[in-house]
Amino acid sequence: MDRHRNQHGHSGNIVAVRGNVVDVRFAPPLPHRNQALYSGDDDTVVLEVQSHLDPHTVRCIALTVTRGLQRGDSVKDSGGMLTMPVGEGLLGRVLNVFGQPIDRQGEIEADAYQPIHRPPLPMDQRVTRREIFATGIKAIDLLAPLERGGKAGLFGGAGVGKTVLITEMINNMAGRYKGISLFCGIGERIREAEELYREMRDVGVLDNTIMVFGQMNEPPGARFRVGHAALTIAEYFRDTARRDVLLLIDNIFRFVQSGMEVSGLMGRLPSRVGYQPTLGTELAELEERICSSASGAITSVQAVYVPADDLTDPSATHTFAHLSAFIVLSRKRASQGLYPAIDPLNSDSKMLTPTVVGERHYQVAQAVRSTLAEYEELKDIISMLGMEELSRKDRATVSQARRLERFLTQPFFTTEQFTGHAGKAVELEQTIEGCERILAGEFEKSNEKALYMIGTVDEVKGKQPRQSAEQDEGHGEDEETRA
Repeated sequence: MDRHRNQHGHSGNIVAVRGNVVDVRFAPPLPHRNQALYSGDDDTVVLEVQSHLDPHTVRCIALTVTRGLQRGDSVKDSGGMLTMPVGEGLLGRVLNVFGQPIDRQGEIEADAYQPIHRPPLPMDQRVTRREIFATGIKAIDLLAPLERGGKAGLFGGAGVGKTVLITEMINNMAGRYKGISLFCGIGERIREAEELYREMRDVGVLDNTIMVFGQMNEPPGARFRVGHAALTIAEYFRDTARRDVLLLIDNIFRFVQSGMEVSGLMGRLPSRVGYQPTLGTELAELEERICSSASGAITSVQAVYVPADDLTDPSATHTFAHLSAFIVLSRKRASQGLYPAIDPLNSDSKMLTPTVVGERHYQVAQAVRSTLAEYEELKDIISMLGMEELSRKDRATVSQARRLERFLTQPFFTTEQFTGHAGKAVELEQTIEGCERILAGEFEKSNEKALYMIGTVDEVKGKQPRQSAEQDEGHGEDEETRA
């Protein structure tokens, strides 16, 4: 931490230590808010000023473990904010919130150090693009297309596939786009971080990827600031290196949760459902830095854990306001084996308009959504009275919907070792064509299972058809009713 050492000789003394909250007395002038302070042996304890209690005392939150601190210990003022190394030397490396390497690959060669707290890009320097960011994942590209330079959210409860979807996107996008992939793990499990690092190395995309982690076992202050640290790196590549950045964040809820812990430690009264009263402001400070300029774009995909699968939870509703695409993962679809478990009726994108994606894409997406919505309404009738009570038109709708559901499943490259299915990335044009052919009834006589876990619709050819489409539908419905 040599680069952080006190430049001004301004020092103070600890007057109170309560867990991760440390009060420090200074002679005026007091350090500014968000300024970094150092204490302990060899300046190993890092503090960040949160508030001024009186003309002589600041209250700080610790970003490292405070074990060993006691009243009267000396505290050094760094004279500035916490800084992060930036530059091409970070590519292929894994860092913590302080910019220190945690991959045992030696020291980092940084071009510069920049403070982690920076104002968002001024409005007159921002650029809005009408360009689709293709992922190769059928359900996303068709129903919730991502915006190049926009923010997309992956909403879902525990265990529905948010992290798997993010790792698949890194894998698919590495070959498509020549920019930088920046993975930010907020409150990430150490096991997941290690697995992700190995996967990135094995598929050969690590050399173009930077990973920043604030792990689950670290103090809440470190988890609360790791998103700002990652954004500092992203902004350098956008503004100075003039390169596009794909920023993947897992998990935004952990950022909110760490902010809630910090707020509680600081003694602030909680707001609704126990969240911090400053939730909206803190989230906006992070999200508003993710934007595009004339020199480059930061495209962000963020996993958002939804507590108890409740999309009205304050953490989810505040995040919704900042996003241009919403990909909602459904536990019900996951239980039926429909992976990726994307809910086609709740997922949406502001890019899905005829003027952006084109009339054909828009009409096919609307037809797919309409067919699946009608099927959802018919499920109650089918479960009570059976398929026999449906009209011929409704039976055709059920047939198309079930085949569309299965066609929108897809084997992933990152899950090959678990599923035995070879991963596949599908172009948007092939996805649109496949849905058009299913909606036209071309696969009415084919077994619906032939459309399950395939890439393009042409792979259905040669698969054994069932003898009767009606028998197939009835059998499928019986299976679903039992599920």
